[in-house]
Amino acid sequence: MKVLSSSEETYRLVDQMRMQGRRIGLVPTMGALHEGHLSLVHRAKQECDVAIATIFVNPTQFGPNEDLQKYPRTLQNDLELLSANGCDVVFTPTNEQMYPQDHSTFVEPPRVAQAWEGQIRPGHFRGVATIVLKLFQVLPAHVGYFGRKDYQQVAVIRAMCRDLNLPIAIEACQTVRESDGLAMSSRNRYLSPSERQRALGLSRALKGAEMLIHQGCTDGRKVEKLMRKELESSPVDSIDYAAIVHPDTLEPIETIASEVVGIIAARVGTTRLIDNATFAPR
Repeated sequence: MKVLSSSEETYRLVDQMRMQGRRIGLVPTMGALHEGHLSLVHRAKQECDVAIATIFVNPTQFGPNEDLQKYPRTLQNDLELLSANGCDVVFTPTNEQMYPQDHSTFVEPPRVAQAWEGQIRPGHFRGVATIVLKLFQVLPAHVGYFGRKDYQQVAVIRAMCRDLNLPIAIEACQTVRESDGLAMSSRNRYLSPSERQRALGLSRALKGAEMLIHQGCTDGRKVEKLMRKELESSPVDSIDYAAIVHPDTLEPIETIASEVVGIIAARVGTTRLIDNATFAPR
């Protein structure tokens, strides 16, 4: 497994691989890897000739009161996990590599970024879109692999690629969960044992929504009310949103007539968690 930190060297390597006709899969991460990230590497290995991961804690997607400084950094362990799981190349740039002192260009995120995470975390998707575009430039892969747990992020990246004519396919991979249903996240390590139990309210709320829709409920507001009730009984400490939305536009759905997505963001202790699930009426 090659580990590179130079943008120029990484670009040359990927360009050379492309010229050899090799299909390249890219898995961008912020490190602190878990089984969810590794499942993306496995998918890239299955579908491509070369699996490349990136590890970079992107400062521009964190707000002023967010957890940039305490975000877990476990580079050595991450590299061991990637090597053991068949990753071929890892790009680990420095802040100076990605954002030199005179850097002043950012991506204006698409419309789908405006609500939900975009409203609660101003500037977040500007940072996400900018770093993902920069990574796609340094590593011109054929396919980018992202986790569905960050549902809105995937929608933003897809829209950016479409609008800017980027020649890369975006694959959204299934959320990987712990045995009790908690969606895997690098931030789960912040949870105390009692907080972790309360965090199960997110997946329970989504399960409840699924059951209600499968029982024939078509009232989006009623489903949202059930999700909130489940979150409050867990109890979570605060709810940013619990909504039923259109799978592409992420606009709220009042009448459920086709596939929809349940999206949740809530805080347990000091840890902010997100989760989602796709539902289709029977």
